[in-house]
Amino acid sequence: MSAHKKRPLPKDGWAGLKENALADATSGFIVFLLALPLSLGIAKASDFPPLMGLVTAMIGGIVVSFFAGSQLTIKGPAAGLIVIVAGAVADFGGGETGWHLALGAMVVAALVQVLFGVFKLGRMADFFPLSAIHGMLAAIGLIIIAKQLPVLLDVDPALSKGKGPLELFASIPEFFAHLDPRATLIGIISLAIMLGWPFIKNKTIRIIPAPLMVLMIAIPAELLMDFQHTEPAYALVHIGNLLENIHLNVDFGGIAQPAVFIRYVIMFALVGSLESLLTVKAIDLLDPWKRKSHANKDLIAVGVGNAAAAFLGGIPMISEVARSSANVSNGARTCWANFFHGVFILVFVLFASNLIELIPNTALAAMLITVGIKLAHPREFVQTFRIGWEQLAIFLVTIFFTLFEDLLVGIFAGMALKLVIHTFNGAPVSSFFKSQAEISFEGNEYLVRLSKSAIFSNYLGIKDKLESIPHGFHITIDLEHTKMVDHSVMENLHHFQHTYTHTGGSVTIIGLDKHQAISDHHLAARKKGKPRITEVRTPTYGKSDA
Repeated sequence: MSAHKKRPLPKDGWAGLKENALADATSGFIVFLLALPLSLGIAKASDFPPLMGLVTAMIGGIVVSFFAGSQLTIKGPAAGLIVIVAGAVADFGGGETGWHLALGAMVVAALVQVLFGVFKLGRMADFFPLSAIHGMLAAIGLIIIAKQLPVLLDVDPALSKGKGPLELFASIPEFFAHLDPRATLIGIISLAIMLGWPFIKNKTIRIIPAPLMVLMIAIPAELLMDFQHTEPAYALVHIGNLLENIHLNVDFGGIAQPAVFIRYVIMFALVGSLESLLTVKAIDLLDPWKRKSHANKDLIAVGVGNAAAAFLGGIPMISEVARSSANVSNGARTCWANFFHGVFILVFVLFASNLIELIPNTALAAMLITVGIKLAHPREFVQTFRIGWEQLAIFLVTIFFTLFEDLLVGIFAGMALKLVIHTFNGAPVSSFFKSQAEISFEGNEYLVRLSKSAIFSNYLGIKDKLESIPHGFHITIDLEHTKMVDHSVMENLHHFQHTYTHTGGSVTIIGLDKHQAISDHHLAARKKGKPRITEVRTPTYGKSDA
């Protein structure tokens, strides 16, 4: 049994602040060092005033912390929403007008997020196939790279204005032909630091966050080359005064374009909620005390935070995965770490905003390109293929339609292809959205028997049955009578198995010996038929393993 399990849970509320102030403030300060440049860069890449990225981070920390449903997630601007935010600004007319009108759609989307939580739709992430979600994230990564390459090369923004991601990739030779050598040098060095930092072995050096190291090199280099007098205005960050820019910036005039307005409301609400829920799920697995977050409560908190941020001009926030992971790894214990990260940003903006305007935009672009590379890394393609050829097909179709059209079209194209593949693999159409799950109980044993198919689109019904079982029992999940079990369900059952063991129970999955696995991966999809390989079962976790 781990040391963390022996220790009592950290206290909540004001008692938690008193008990954990030092640990949470220390982690919050380190996260602040990560969040400051990234929030600026994300806002700028979204065609919002850079200051508004910091406004969102402050609200996400100082306000949302008091009623969030997760203990260790950091709320703030997300690179994954750059594509939607910049698209909204452009489609609402661009510039300051586009910014104000986009805020109107964000307020409505925030209210939709609140309703998602009120009507307990926090489990919606389990409805979407994992391959389509990963494809959406990879496409977002590619779009971020495409949009930030000209910034990294410090070319005139007019050269990239109005171009879609495919056009931007096609214009790369033109961007290189017009690059600014001095600013690009800072960008390339910054990119090398961001990409190379994880490979540094020295623990003392690794204590310094990579974005902070970038700023420690980029700002002195910019001062040495006197960018303020020798470079165009677009070479440096400009944020202005916080107090002068905080007022009611929202404009609901975009409702006059109902098709555009509704489209962006759906995208902000759906993609933002999905990313938040996936982050909460991931951070729960990293929590040393294995606390389970309240997904619906967290959605409500993020929705309220987004509404407040949008009224003031800020970009949308989510539970952000990179900063949340850093929060866990740096010893955070409660949601006060998120609060402290917001406080540190506020203090810095109030008393040291002049330092922010010394940051070269090429350095911020390097940070965002690093995010894009992580999202669209070649290993994502390889790992998806290892799970199964059909997963790669869904992954690639989602990427293509996202790049060609938008995120909504992309993810629904991926879902449609997956349903078609399931049909060919024998899944009855009648079971697409209705699960067949029966529970029986005897002694200390629960038997959950699934039939017809267990696929992403009917998993919510299966999940309801599993979550109705009390803690501390032995559960057997029998899949013998299913014709198809897809990868999303295999992975979700594996997560349920792992989580349930922490309650003192155990889970065994049986009935797959007559199913054919799509690949050798232990969580590959399986269809009824002559086995191609020996069944690979996920581990059985029992009380002795807890």
